[in-house]
Amino acid sequence: MDVQIESSWKEVLKEEFAKRYFEHIAMFLKAEKQSGRKIFPPGNLIFNAFEQTPFDKVKVVLLGQDPYHNDGQAHGLCFSVPNGVAFPPSLKNIFKEINDDLGIPIPKTGDLTKWARQGVLLLNAALTVRAHDANSHSKIGWSTFTDAVIKKISDEKEGVIFLLWGRFAQDKQVLIDATKHHILKAAHPSPLSAHNGFFGCRHFSATNELLAKQGKAPIDWNNA
Repeated sequence: MDVQIESSWKEVLKEEFAKRYFEHIAMFLKAEKQSGRKIFPPGNLIFNAFEQTPFDKVKVVLLGQDPYHNDGQAHGLCFSVPNGVAFPPSLKNIFKEINDDLGIPIPKTGDLTKWARQGVLLLNAALTVRAHDANSHSKIGWSTFTDAVIKKISDEKEGVIFLLWGRFAQDKQVLIDATKHHILKAAHPSPLSAHNGFFGCRHFSATNELLAKQGKAPIDWNNA
């Protein structure tokens, strides 16, 4: 199957694109479209995380669960929203923690493309969702694909920092070789759990300290 995805990822994931489950995802999305259902993010942004962060540039992986399911929010980067869109609650809490951790002021934009271009892979477990129907595409095969992405990064790279927030993300730990990568765990930034271990986790400064030890450039978390 000829998947429109950034070239380095196309090479790394070519075996996945040839598998039956991936064909099922493509057929499912086509059927959704034909039945008039609105899907988020728009088709050209489904693989935006890969577009913005080529395989050889990945230094950090931030795992999300499901794209935002309201109009104009999802653009293919977990937790991120396009410029001009109001911050969803989890993103608001992420910016609060960055402010507490690094003294960086709360930004005007919730578009995290700047992080992605510095090597932060902003990966949701499911890459699409039906409009206004949370987790509606979580069982169509996306998790098989994104698990393969995590495993590929773990197998073929070294020293990557995985940020696992909440139980869903932490369940992915089994895919990661902890002997050659760094795993930072915290509660999910959702208002339901942020006070139970997300606030105060200081993952943003910790990430940069780990990168510095490897002689890698730090992430500029300032989204201004």
